[in-house]
Amino acid sequence: MVAKTFGSAVSGVDANLITIEVNVGQGTSFFMVGLPDSAVKESQQRVESALKYFGYRMPRQKVVINLAPADVRKEGSAYDLPIAMGILQASEQVDFPSLGEYVIMGELSLDGNLRPIKGVLPIAIEARKRGFKGFILPIENAKEASIVNNLDIIAVDTVQNAILFLQGDLVIEPLVTDTREIFYDSLDHIEFDFADVQGQENIKRAMEIAAAGGHNVIMIGPPGAGKTMLAKRLPSILPPLSLVEALETTKIHSVAGKLGKNGSLMAHRPFRSPHHTISDVALVGGGGNPQPGEISLAHNGVLFLDELPEFKRAVLEVMRQPLEERKVTISRAKVSVDYPANFMLIASMNPCPCGYYNHPDKECVCGPGIVQRYLNKVSGPLLDRIDLHVEVTPVKFDEMTSTRKTESSKSIRERVIRGREIQVMRFKDNPEVFCNAMMPSHLVKEVCQINDAGRALLKTAMERLGLSARAYDRILKVARTIADISASETIKVEHLAEAIQYRSLDREGWAG
Repeated sequence: MVAKTFGSAVSGVDANLITIEVNVGQGTSFFMVGLPDSAVKESQQRVESALKYFGYRMPRQKVVINLAPADVRKEGSAYDLPIAMGILQASEQVDFPSLGEYVIMGELSLDGNLRPIKGVLPIAIEARKRGFKGFILPIENAKEASIVNNLDIIAVDTVQNAILFLQGDLVIEPLVTDTREIFYDSLDHIEFDFADVQGQENIKRAMEIAAAGGHNVIMIGPPGAGKTMLAKRLPSILPPLSLVEALETTKIHSVAGKLGKNGSLMAHRPFRSPHHTISDVALVGGGGNPQPGEISLAHNGVLFLDELPEFKRAVLEVMRQPLEERKVTISRAKVSVDYPANFMLIASMNPCPCGYYNHPDKECVCGPGIVQRYLNKVSGPLLDRIDLHVEVTPVKFDEMTSTRKTESSKSIRERVIRGREIQVMRFKDNPEVFCNAMMPSHLVKEVCQINDAGRALLKTAMERLGLSARAYDRILKVARTIADISASETIKVEHLAEAIQYRSLDREGWAG
């Protein structure tokens, strides 16, 4: 007898329907076809042990399992449960009248319990799209799947409960979650607040500008000046995630298995801070079985690279294209997958190996040329994609011990949101542009027009400070953001002057 069950395979951040066909006939062999990997092939032992635990048997006949379409590679252990259901139906041990109405996924343990799986959210989206009644899956993944409405989420903890449900002998109420209520209730929770930061008002201002325009930032300063503390608080002033952005972000983390047990819709922008020993594949994504990297996990959020010069040069250079295109394409001989990567890059670094170049109190002990060699570890093309270069100085004792209340993230975020709303209206006819930092050159000329006084100031800055030509567009974009925060329709001279000061690393002779 032939039985059919339905599962799904994740490719990139999307899922494809997989039909599991099981045929039990004359013979004694077990065959699995349809490009299964080792984890899928090993399901035979897990399924047999789990079924025996609850009193069922593995057929001592010829069993052929086909995973269709046969030219798509099947990976992972999540096919255990649909294979077990197909074997029971094909061997006529049980009768499942509604087997074809559900997508079924789950990894089996040897005692028949179900373990959580990856990629549940895109699978649930595909199941609803294909018109299935419901999705049977491990209980620990149910909350994540319940993000998708108009789909019955049937959570089971053992293979026995899945069998009884499909037989009609056990009633399991579909899990229903009010996704919007949970999402909006979580939006205002702020873990790290700028109100905790004493001093560093100029850095807070730079962070506000970066958040309002989506600009990348690099902070240069001695150890202990507060670079990491400030970077961690940047997500608290970014505009709240929209439902669409939250769904995109959650899908990526679901595919990567980063949501954890009982994970649900992500309500906060991600903040990723990989160690400087990370490989280029771990940062960008890929591998034998392509997985999203850190830059995709930071999609719609912040990627923080602490001690930037300590990262391997090859690791940093692979970021150049994603920073421009806002996506990563992983190509292999037989497959090509796209991962979104629309993130803000926040980097920090010491000004020299000892950390005290330009320090107001401590003397730098680095020899001649060492400072410049240290800075040259970060390539010009990468710095070209960073709009704001900010020098961080140590906080003075009086500021550190001050009891004066500082501005909270909530009030800063309100100004950021107002600035972003102006940009949304400005770029409504350009669907690929969402903020000032994403403007291509032709839009910069159109949107960032300056008067004669501003042009004279910019010319003077270029000549006297030795600013590079690549700084020109960046200064105009930042000035446009500053004008938006100020609710100014035009870029004024004071906006340009503030933008020019954020090009520290472009100044000739900065490192002596």
